[in-house]
Amino acid sequence: MNYAAHLNHPLFKTIGEIADAEGKHAFAIGGFVRDLMLQRRCKDIDVVVEGSGIELAKKSADALKAGKVTVFKNFGTAMFRYNDWEVEFVGARKESYERGSRNPIVEDGTIEDDQNRRDFTINALALSLNAHSFGDLIDPFDGIRDLENRCIQTPLDPDITFGDDPLRMLRAIRFATQLNFRITESNLESIRKNAHRIDIITQERIHTELHKIILSARPSIGFKLLDKCGLLELVFPEMTKLKGVDIKEGIGHKDNFYHTLEVLDNVATVSEDLWLRWAAILHDIAKPATKRFQKNHGWTFHGHEDRGARMVPKIFKRMKLPLDQKMKFVQKLVLLHLRPIALTKNQITDSAVRRLLFDAGDDIDALMILCRADITSKNESRVKRYLANYDVVLEKLRDVEEKDHLRNFQPPVSGEEIMETFGIPPSKPIGDLKNAIKEAILDGRIPNDPTAAKTLMLELAAEMGLSPADH
Repeated sequence: MNYAAHLNHPLFKTIGEIADAEGKHAFAIGGFVRDLMLQRRCKDIDVVVEGSGIELAKKSADALKAGKVTVFKNFGTAMFRYNDWEVEFVGARKESYERGSRNPIVEDGTIEDDQNRRDFTINALALSLNAHSFGDLIDPFDGIRDLENRCIQTPLDPDITFGDDPLRMLRAIRFATQLNFRITESNLESIRKNAHRIDIITQERIHTELHKIILSARPSIGFKLLDKCGLLELVFPEMTKLKGVDIKEGIGHKDNFYHTLEVLDNVATVSEDLWLRWAAILHDIAKPATKRFQKNHGWTFHGHEDRGARMVPKIFKRMKLPLDQKMKFVQKLVLLHLRPIALTKNQITDSAVRRLLFDAGDDIDALMILCRADITSKNESRVKRYLANYDVVLEKLRDVEEKDHLRNFQPPVSGEEIMETFGIPPSKPIGDLKNAIKEAILDGRIPNDPTAAKTLMLELAAEMGLSPADH
């Protein structure tokens, strides 16, 4: 089969012409070819060369006037950018592995050797770039058929492929999630059998694949596969604890694992924010630890939002996720995710809305996305009622924010100003005054402006026996 019509960008012919002049064979291979066949946008081109990929990269970049070539000598690769394409060259290789390591012993090889070492049949497709065979498909494992059948499988015995590099087990699930493909039963069984081998993979590589699953259109596909294959309990044990339903006195509760996946999918329909999706994953993470059965009340999970927020740093640290503002954002949303729900159940007061705005700050919009996504009842009328209530809360949030400007609240009177006014050093009365002013604003007793705040400050200070200093 020939796909020359698909390679209509001039850079492919340029690379092929230089390869011919050098007496080398060059091929576009891997994800670029797969996505080309699936008509998916892909701007990363991998070129495999029977010979030195670095030399061909330099000469191709010169011919295309592409500018700087970045060389990775240790890996035998080179890459350059051309317009909005990123083109990477590597020499064809054959690999062998030693048990206990995912770092292969690499030797020069042919295109066939290189295809043998690929993770999946759909990633082993290659298109020739040389003039005499330009666009010819090299497909030794019938990857085109697997693309048509929408399935993921390894080119060789899956036990060898996954045993050599256990990260490929996660990649199989990632591709199945991103492409909405199925993994063949023999490959699923092999992942189950080799799941324990994931322990030789670094947390950084694991969470990189996990993030690609989380950022897909329907992340639940990947998490269900991770669970089915026994990988989830190894890479994310806290999540597997959410599984299952307990029944006591005929009363059950929802399966919090599947509820969490619904919330995650709901968030994915409206936001591509990775950390908001992490908040969806972790919002109920402490429910197993806080689950109690109470007579006349049924199942309760009191305090799961507070305990969950305290679990977030431990999970992030273990998984080598960033312990910066991203983690704090996730932690804040986990802590606050019940607050808007409480507002939908009660008469909404301006004071409650002010306090929510004060606590959420600039993350209020993300919090409201999470809370709307958290409505997963099978009772459609109940869902509609809750969503309508959220619309009322959102309207109230807009009104109060417009009037009181409480998002990222800064006290209208600073601690320094209080100290200067009364001529006293840092001390408990300073904190008491600041807190009293804040509470008065949040309760609506005074507006959020400096004049009202200073008037209250002087009144409260007089009650505390403080007098303005002479200046």
